[in-house]
Amino acid sequence: MTQIRIATFNLENFDETLPTAHPSLEERIALMRPQIQRLRADIACFQEVHGQKRPGQPRDLLALKELLTGTNLDGAPLVSTKPQDDVVFELRNLVIATHLPVIKHQQLKNHLVNEPRYQRLTANPPDPQPVAIGIERPILHAQIDIDHAEPGRLLHVITVHLKSKHPTDIPGQVVSTPKGDFWLTADSWAEGSFLSSMKRMSQALEVRRLIDQILDADPDARIVVAGDFNAEPEEVPVLAICGNVEDTNNRELATRVLVPIENTVPDEARYTLFHHGRGQMIDHMLVTRNLLAHYRGSEIHNEILHDDSIAFATDDKYPESDHAPVVATFDFG
Repeated sequence: MTQIRIATFNLENFDETLPTAHPSLEERIALMRPQIQRLRADIACFQEVHGQKRPGQPRDLLALKELLTGTNLDGAPLVSTKPQDDVVFELRNLVIATHLPVIKHQQLKNHLVNEPRYQRLTANPPDPQPVAIGIERPILHAQIDIDHAEPGRLLHVITVHLKSKHPTDIPGQVVSTPKGDFWLTADSWAEGSFLSSMKRMSQALEVRRLIDQILDADPDARIVVAGDFNAEPEEVPVLAICGNVEDTNNRELATRVLVPIENTVPDEARYTLFHHGRGQMIDHMLVTRNLLAHYRGSEIHNEILHDDSIAFATDDKYPESDHAPVVATFDFG
């Protein structure tokens, strides 16, 4: 019997810091390394991992490697999103860490969904024609051999960080002040929020199309989609990736439905973000139904999660991540 623990964790802008900055990287690691140790993850999907530069060397995930030191993922190969020059991004990489063999991996950014184009209503000066509404982050897909004693027993792991609900900037409508940015009009803020939802759904559609592409090639494929969806279970981006029969009204698609493993966690503990006094479940792990035969349970490590809303949050006071990690256990016989 092979037991596999799979985790997803948004590390929240995980990076090196200036010597005078607080919290320092060392202070963050002191609090967050025990979180990584507690996961005991064989496969960990991380979001918001920044890359660091050293003179004469390519950018690397040095801060993450330091965080993983002394954990069961110490020295594990890291599969990351990358720009075209084949080094990691400076900001907000998606990373899959595992000692298991990664057979293939790819990243997708508007490979299966064309960039939408839209003429903004409140832009100042006005858009002369529709502009591309590009997404900021790719999707990361890895095929992992979960039992190398039997080649071909692949698990498709897709990790995502969908666009946040923060409104997308619109030219001429946002003013920066020492107390923060503010919008000149309510309709421009609403349009910025609409553009962000367009980006979020564009990513969700690309994930769903990737899932269907995998299942077209292998109807028995085992797929896990994990990450920060910036959407709660009943919101359209999550439902679009799940593909529930209740939504498609097509029972022939039942084998293609993805199931949120958080459904087995009690309601009162089912949240990964605490915002304005309310727990929100925005970090998810969705699995194909054939994985349910191997599924043994989930944990959401949210016991010390702090309110991330502006009224309560300061990174100096709460240097750990504002997201809770999610981990699921599977037994493969």
